[in-house]
Parts: sequence; structure tokens; C-alpha cells
Amino acid sequence: MNVEQDAAAESPKQSPAEIAAQIADYIAAHPHAVILESGRVLFDLTRSRHTLSTEHGRCVLHLWSADLDAIRTIVSVAERKGTLRLAALRLGQKRAVTWEVAAVNLDEPGVLRRRAARSAVENSTRQATRIAGRKQLLRRVERAIPRHFEGWLPESFRAAMDLERSFGPAYVRGVMACGQQAWAVIAVGAAETQSTIDGVLTLGILWLAHCRDHAGGRRLFSGLRLILPPGCATLTLSRIAWLNPRIAQYELYELDDTDDTLTLLDASDQGNLSTRLVHAPTVGFAQERFAAARERILQMLPPEMRPLVDTRVENAAEMGFHLHGLEFARARMGTSASSFQQVVEITFGAGAAETPLTEENEPQLREMLAQLHRSRHAAGNQRDALYRLQPERWLESVLRRNLAVLEKSIAPHLHSAQVYSQVPAFSAGDRGMLDLLAVSSDGRLCVLELKAAEDLHLAVQGLDYWVRVRWHHAQPPDPATGLGEFQRHGYFPGTALSPLPPRLYLVAPALRIHPATEVVLRYFKPEIEWTLVALDERWRKEVRVVWKKRSGVVR
Repeated sequence: MNVEQDAAAESPKQSPAEIAAQIADYIAAHPHAVILESGRVLFDLTRSRHTLSTEHGRCVLHLWSADLDAIRTIVSVAERKGTLRLAALRLGQKRAVTWEVAAVNLDEPGVLRRRAARSAVENSTRQATRIAGRKQLLRRVERAIPRHFEGWLPESFRAAMDLERSFGPAYVRGVMACGQQAWAVIAVGAAETQSTIDGVLTLGILWLAHCRDHAGGRRLFSGLRLILPPGCATLTLSRIAWLNPRIAQYELYELDDTDDTLTLLDASDQGNLSTRLVHAPTVGFAQERFAAARERILQMLPPEMRPLVDTRVENAAEMGFHLHGLEFARARMGTSASSFQQVVEITFGAGAAETPLTEENEPQLREMLAQLHRSRHAAGNQRDALYRLQPERWLESVLRRNLAVLEKSIAPHLHSAQVYSQVPAFSAGDRGMLDLLAVSSDGRLCVLELKAAEDLHLAVQGLDYWVRVRWHHAQPPDPATGLGEFQRHGYFPGTALSPLPPRLYLVAPALRIHPATEVVLRYFKPEIEWTLVALDERWRKEVRVVWKKRSGVVR
């Protein structure tokens, strides 16, 4: 029984409004609560933001912080031992996981130590269960292969750690053979986290490449067969559809929990992607609305800090103030308590520490800005927490000012306001990385995936974003105006966009590009024009391209 079925069995059918009300009441009563998954803190509600929606007949919880953004449909909620247990369903998936909302104040002395002690016991039990589950999965796959594929036999299946080749114990991998014909096989179990399950394609491609490299002419590997738990394949299927069938074949199967039967899924039948496009804010109107607030903030900054601060219009009712990507203040439209008229209010800080700016606490903000100025600059102390915070957003901020340093064809006339972040909204999974959308001088959309730290899955995560941008761009233009979907929503006004698919740029410091990235990119379809851009490690001081590799060249 999965988590969603478990929750449904425990409690009567709940309406979206009842679920949302119970969550809102709990959070209001426990402002220091945290969101946990498998004992790990995902969000500290004092340092992150959230919204609850009951539109379209479902309860949707959206949480975001400086480093993570997550959207979940909450299908049931139950209170147990002072905590809330949510059956949280990722958009585009059929299998819910348990989220726990716990009244834990992470700032309370000793709370982390006590929580760590409890988590150690829970994690030990959970890890033992996972290890047993992986061994069981290995045996189940070895039994299922000869039953489903007549004449084929499993060989050399394992789930051991192999750090040299980036293989972890969560993935069961092996070979199925029939004479000289062979397939690489990789499987992942239902006990693993969704992010581990979603990572199976990257590891599968690496396993296929490894099998081919070590075949020694004795075996001809047709391709890769992936085995996943039921209801977890949506994202992997959308990725497989964009792998080159001339290089390898791909088949994805679900392994039934009850009788170990394998069901083949159709990678070509993707339907509508789990993605949405919100309207771009009207920048000029918002800048006029918040002009006085902007001037007040700038006057509080040290003079040499003022040219470095970015003001970014988040929507028609909010403007953020950033230093090297780190937001330190925000102006938004509020309602006057005395007259109910709309007024502009300024806040500083984050989460529960977010504070409305008043004459009394203005010195507090000035001191915070002075500390930011001392710590967050290119020659700052690398051990300083303010220096290290949100490196991807720092990288984004320097690239926004001059994307042409990556590629001269990316329109140099673009204003930073015409370089968009997280468009379209990625609703199929959590995003710890940054996505940018720009346009080149020939009108081609440019998808940029940025990473400041090494990430094994850089290539497929960039593919996720490219697929969604391409899908929106390929929608039929409006018959009356001739505008495509992006321009109908206010993006790139006055720019003639090419009907050709977008280009994909993967950008990271040279020493932070995982060796697996180039291996995975070689398996992409040729329709995906990708460029891997390696930056000098001292990008905070000056963005300099060390090397580039392009599709059609590295094959």
C-alpha cells in the first residue's frame, strides 16, 4: 500500500478546503514549524514562504526558499502525535509521499541536537529497510527478466557502490543477454526518494556507456532498459523521448509490486506537459509604482554599493532588491489599516524574520546593508556565510548584466529585465538550480541552465527546461495577432522570435562540471542544439569563458 492509500485508509475523505484549512491552522499555531521528508528538513517556515490554493478542485501547497522551490498537491492530511502528516503528490506523478509538518523551532538551543538524535534512530531504521529493499529488488528483477523476455538471461546484477563511475547503491544494474545480443538494465525501487527515482536516466546512460566500453567485441548492446516503481515514470518518459534512437534504444518498464510483472510504457505518448506559463509583469508600470520605495532604499545604501544593487520586478505588486543575487528587501502593495486603500510597504529580512520598514527600525536595516556590503563582494572572505550564500543567484546576477560574454549572438541589446528566470514555471519537480530564458540576435530563444556546484544531473535537468520552453513556443500562434504563446504572455515585447526550437546552454565553473555531463549530452537527439560553457573559477570577479563544447562537435 502506498502513502496516498495509507492516508486515505486512516482518515475519511477530505475536501481540498478542509485539507487547506487544517494545514493553515497548524502553521498559524506553530510559526516555527518545519517541513520534513524522510526525516530531512526541506523547509524551515521561518525562513521560507508558502501559499495554499484550492483552485480546480485540489489543495496545492507551494513552498519556496532561497535554495528550493516545491509544488505539491495535498491529497490527505492527518494529525498524529502533535505533527501533521501530509500525503503530498508531485505534479505529473501518481504516487504520493509523506510530508511531515512538525512544530520544531530550529533556533531553540539544543533542538538540532535532540532532533538529530531522533533522526539518527529513524534514519538507521529507514536505511536498513532500504538496504533490504534493494537486495529484494535485485532478486525480483532477476526473476522477472527470464519470465518476461523469453530466451534472455540476467547477468552480473549488483547494487554496490562504485564512486569512480558515480554509481550508488540505490540503483540495481546489470545486463540481460541472449547470445551476443545484450541490453544494459537499471532498476530503482519504490523505497527510494522521488529525486533518486528521477535520477535513474542519468545513471542508466552512464551504465550503458560503461557496458559498451567494456564489451570487448563480445556483446552488441542494443540499448538501455529501465525498471521503475508504478506511477513514478512521468519525468523519465519525457526525457527518453528526446534521446537519439540512432545511438541506442530505450525501453521503460514498471515493476508490479504484487506479482513482479513488467509493463512496458510508451515514451512517445506524453500528452500535455506538466508546465505553466504566467504573464510577464509590466516592468514600466511597476517601476513607476515603486519609484519612491526604490529611492528610499538606495539612499540607505553605502554610495559605492548602489550601482551593484539590482531591482527586480517580481510581479505587478512586488519588487525585490538584490545584492549579487541575494534579496535583502522587498517593496509590495499592501492595504492601509485605517482606510483600506492600497499603499506601498517595504520589508526586509526573510521568512518569519521579514519585518516592515519603519522610522524606528531603519537603523537596523542600515546596519544590515553595511554588513552585506562588507561581506558580499568579489574579494570577500570565502568563509563568510553572506559571501557563500546562494552562489547560483550570484552567478545569475553577473550573467544577467552581460550574457554576450557566453555567446556573442545572445542579443547584446537585451535589458536585464528581458532575461527571464524560471519561465515557464517548472511544476514537475523541485528546482534547486536556476533557469534563464533569453533570445539571440537571430530571434532564437536561449535556455540557460546555471550551476555553481558540481551536479551529476546537469544535462537532463537542462533538457527538462528546454523541453518545456520548446513545448510552449511550439503552440499555434494567435490567429488575430500572430503572436506566439510567449509574446501573448508579455515576454520579449517587440522582438521577432524565430519559429525554430530554442538553443540550450549549460553553464558552470570549469572545475564544477561533472565528467558525466558530456557523456549524457552525446545521447541527446541532434535537434537539441546544446552548448556546454565552462567558466573561470573566479567568475565573481570577472566572467570569463574557459572553453565551450557544442552539439554536433562532441560526438
